[in-house]
Amino acid sequence: MPTTGSELPSEQRLGGLIKQAEQALIAEKNRVLRPFGLTVPQYSALLMLAENPNISGARLARLGGVTAQAMNGVVALLDQRGLISRTTSPDHAKVLLLRLTRAGVALLREADREAVAVERRLMGSFSDQDLATFRTQLATAIEVLTEHAND
Repeated sequence: MPTTGSELPSEQRLGGLIKQAEQALIAEKNRVLRPFGLTVPQYSALLMLAENPNISGARLARLGGVTAQAMNGVVALLDQRGLISRTTSPDHAKVLLLRLTRAGVALLREADREAVAVERRLMGSFSDQDLATFRTQLATAIEVLTEHAND
């Protein structure tokens, strides 16, 4: 048993490795997105808006797994750059619906090539079988870790 009284030594824990992998992925994506003036959260918001036009900022935040406040900051920056537009919802006067502008679509198209190249490089480091197994293992981890989320 470690001298700290912990039941599981840090080198046997998965959490640290998962966090390191996530940080490495985000750092690499930030590196390739920097020439476009984008961060990973901004790129992710553009990508989600391309796939879900005319959604509210609150829904965009839920899709992105971030707080509404965090997404509001991202949306404000994208709006200032003319990459998104906001229009009043026909259903709720206080709700603004977001969508990409032409400039947003064009920038996303360019930035996405670089972000996808990072993903492909990562996936290419695995055999097809190992990649399928890895995806299954990640899905299992998510399921196990979220099974009590609504308790």
